[in-house]
Amino acid sequence: MTDEDVVVVGGGLAGLVAARQLAEDGFGVTLFEREPTVGGRVRSTHADGFTFDRGFQVLFTSYPAARRELDFDALDLRAFSPGAVICRGDQRATLGDPLRDPGALVPSILNRQVTTADKLRTLALKRDLSSKSVDDIWTSEDATIEQYLAARGFSERYVDRFVRPFYGGITLDRSLSTSKRVFEFTFKMLAEGKTVVPADGMGAMSAQLAERAREAGVRIETETPVEAVNAENATVQIPGETLDAEAVVVAADPKSARDLTGVDAIPTDGIGCVTQHVALQAGHPLADSDRIHLNAGGEVPNTVAPMSGVAPEYAPDDREIAAVTTLGTPDRSSTDLAEAARDAIGSWYPEASATDFEVLHTHRVPYSQFAQPPGVHETLPDVRDPAGAVYLAGDYTHDSSINGAMDSGRAAAAAVGEDLH
Repeated sequence: MTDEDVVVVGGGLAGLVAARQLAEDGFGVTLFEREPTVGGRVRSTHADGFTFDRGFQVLFTSYPAARRELDFDALDLRAFSPGAVICRGDQRATLGDPLRDPGALVPSILNRQVTTADKLRTLALKRDLSSKSVDDIWTSEDATIEQYLAARGFSERYVDRFVRPFYGGITLDRSLSTSKRVFEFTFKMLAEGKTVVPADGMGAMSAQLAERAREAGVRIETETPVEAVNAENATVQIPGETLDAEAVVVAADPKSARDLTGVDAIPTDGIGCVTQHVALQAGHPLADSDRIHLNAGGEVPNTVAPMSGVAPEYAPDDREIAAVTTLGTPDRSSTDLAEAARDAIGSWYPEASATDFEVLHTHRVPYSQFAQPPGVHETLPDVRDPAGAVYLAGDYTHDSSINGAMDSGRAAAAAVGEDLH
């Protein structure tokens, strides 16, 4: 039996934030992560000069928790231009934010995929949400995104051609049956900040959080699974050893967290996606763009993100890389999905050769988010829901986002500190 002050189970964003905060509050903290590296769902790998994130992920710089927990300058961020390119057949139309990107004014005005009335409704929505606090958004009366947009008068054409693929990429739910609170929060974040990736990949965020946790005094043990947590006496079982702690923060994935704590309110119904990282020849016109491309003519793929157009560091000088994402976890083979992506990109850019189209990496992510239908946020567990001196940290205590994960880590650490002090 070994004594510890606080044990944190899981090295994702929530666990890393909780561990660092606890160490800065004066506790001795040990974090156990079962994988060889920390980061949970926010990781990157590198091979042959390419960077592959775990699925298509971005960071909103206006996330309050991200502003608090991360050093943006050190991450060397690369930004997407606001808005998107709506693609149907051989037609491409830019819908940007002229207030933040004056160069998008003329293309957005000339965009025939979206009516002038819907463009004006979008500006009105941006104005309304700018004056609405984040707390008000999360406590407001709920509905589906589809119901919310209909109530605001948006046309079916706008919803089908822009919102379904765009918010399908954010919520992984093209049906728009997700909570409208998620829509309002993310729309506000999009409007008030930038959409970015670190030059070294999204995993650089996790690496930075781990480095800052270590600097605060946290001991991080990777490849060390936690087999059991005893709430009665706050003990933690790892292979060959039992640790006696003053408090345990369980920041594992939802299924593991439910198994370890017995808290049934932890949501384990996941929504997934398949992201294929595709290499194109240098100079491909897709890589001249720094906007996400939306498939308004079909669902496979849902979005194509020109990663090296945004962050040249994602690919070697003689190649380009795009992240091609299809919603859900379809049974179609990686080859079939790649052929659909090649056909879609080829129709959007018929002037470009499709001969140099190489699938570098296919990542099937069965659990990327938990399902967030209207009213789900009232049913999520509290950080203190486990018995005894055991606490929860994970986006499943807040909302399914990078911001939610970081916020939950801070909230769990605060609860431990309050109870132990």
